[in-house]
Amino acid sequence: MFRLGAAVRHRIARMCTEERGDVPGWVLITLMTAGLVIVIWGLAGPALSGVFQQAIDRVTGL
Repeated sequence: MFRLGAAVRHRIARMCTEERGDVPGWVLITLMTAGLVIVIWGLAGPALSGVFQQAIDRVTGL
């Protein structure tokens, strides 16, 4: 029982001290995703706004 606890503690301590993941890579992916959202929103925003307005007009009967 004591041996299992020591093994678990050792593994947790090792996981906490290891460098996991590529932070600059994740930052780049996040920035690229945000850039794509901005570009798509800029291109499709007016069209989506028109579609939304038409749908609201049809529902309200104006």
